[in-house]
Amino acid sequence: MITWIDNHQHLAEVQDKHKELLVLLFYGTFSPAAARALAELEQFSAQDGHTPVFALDVEKVKGAHKQFDVTTVPTVVALRKGAVAHRLEGVESAQFYARLFSGARPTAYTAKKGAAPRRVIVYSGPGCPACGSAKAYLRRIGVHFREIDIARDQHEARKLVRRSGQMAVPQIDIDGRLIVGFDRAKIDRLLAT
Repeated sequence: MITWIDNHQHLAEVQDKHKELLVLLFYGTFSPAAARALAELEQFSAQDGHTPVFALDVEKVKGAHKQFDVTTVPTVVALRKGAVAHRLEGVESAQFYARLFSGARPTAYTAKKGAAPRRVIVYSGPGCPACGSAKAYLRRIGVHFREIDIARDQHEARKLVRRSGQMAVPQIDIDGRLIVGFDRAKIDRLLAT
């Protein structure tokens, strides 16, 4: 069952009580995607029964999103021992949440035996739906990646524009090869090589 955060004091109390693991949904009534994320998390919570899941309406508990660097809704933040362990923008399935929060990893993508792990970097920006889709896809297929928000890191933004000649996001770097935009076929092709 999902519990709603009432105010900043309630949020602090919840964080203090659930130090081992806490799942927070940053929600807004203005977002249809947030309603879908809420439904999936409700399903996960009902089936799981152990993981503390809370929802926070960003219009009612103003400013709380800044504490967790949340720039878009829906965003799910998982805290382990008080630190952000996972940040998921967009909507995922109840099954995905179950695998992630139980410690299991999605396994659709598997590296070839003996192969070095891929170096994947996702260059993104705030309020970018395609960025959220790209990151969700990589998580769904089990690819670990580093994220660089070019709005916050101007040095990396300039380097990226020099490399690709484009300012568009997302840009995905897989072992030094850039993909501009969220192109699932190109991602799959580069991961398979």
